[in-house]
Amino acid sequence: MDFKKLIEKAKQIEGFKCRVCPQCNGKACRGEVPGPGGKDSGAAFVRNCEKLSEIKVNLDTIYSPVSVDTSIELFGARLRYPILAAPIGGLIPNYGDKHGIDDYHYSKAIIEGCKRAGTIGFTGDGAKDQFFTDPLRVIEENEGWGIPTIKPWKQEEVMQRIALAEKAGVPAVAMDIDAAGLILLAMAGKPVSPKSVEEIKEIIDSTSLPFILKGVMTARGAEKALEAGAYGIVVSNHGGRVLDHTPATVEVLPEIVKAVGGKIKIFIDGGVRTGLDVLKVLALGADAVLIGRPYVVAAFGGAAEGVELYTNRIGVELEEAMIMTGCGSLQEISREVIY
Repeated sequence: MDFKKLIEKAKQIEGFKCRVCPQCNGKACRGEVPGPGGKDSGAAFVRNCEKLSEIKVNLDTIYSPVSVDTSIELFGARLRYPILAAPIGGLIPNYGDKHGIDDYHYSKAIIEGCKRAGTIGFTGDGAKDQFFTDPLRVIEENEGWGIPTIKPWKQEEVMQRIALAEKAGVPAVAMDIDAAGLILLAMAGKPVSPKSVEEIKEIIDSTSLPFILKGVMTARGAEKALEAGAYGIVVSNHGGRVLDHTPATVEVLPEIVKAVGGKIKIFIDGGVRTGLDVLKVLALGADAVLIGRPYVVAAFGGAAEGVELYTNRIGVELEEAMIMTGCGSLQEISREVIY
């Protein structure tokens, strides 16, 4: 399978709500929640992509040739790329009820494909219990290689899900704290809510697993995550799906790095579409990236093989960008890369 065939196959899937646009930038699916789009005007999703594209990089190929190392150590393991699949759940309500790809089969493609490519995928959670348990079953089937994400439910339910994750042998667990405002959960009457620093600390103290807090968009929020004891944060506005007119994630990244960089792992998602985008956010201080919607297309178009193909495609683009900017390793990617 090549990438062109993967895209064509995804386009032909009956009932697939994603339009498989040439550029996944949020413009064609504005307001489609439930669906693949951004909330209301879709401005936050669109801005994520536009602000990344505005960043330019410095070309520099006058240096002694070196081998390029794109690997990174996270969760006690060496990953081939700093590229992870973001958590996505509710495949039927969000992407259609005719295509036959539920959360189990989507997660199977993500977890197995990322594993083959030498990296790791996050799995989702949602209004129905199986949106968490089915993906977790996939992780168990892959020797614990995946990172389950838990919504900000009541404390007891969160801890119950962490206990299930621990039994599955996962290397880390995450919470998408910004899901407190997700419309699908509100429509389903699920009791999600914001969490205080004390509540997050209680959750983190309940497990020995590294805990990642996804949905941080301010320096103060990052400081609170650090105070609570999080292993890492994901600078994320939930793909523009929970609050209209937020800044782009790449716009707030520098101030967050200034506040907590080096003290906590910093991941970022939102509009990352190419290996060059990965280079840009690493140059601005992120440790690694999460990619969401394009992985849905890869999974629908090619299952695990498609996810592996897509991951390697972005990884190769990152390697090429590093060669063209004089960076032999991720540690050498600095602010000097940015024009």
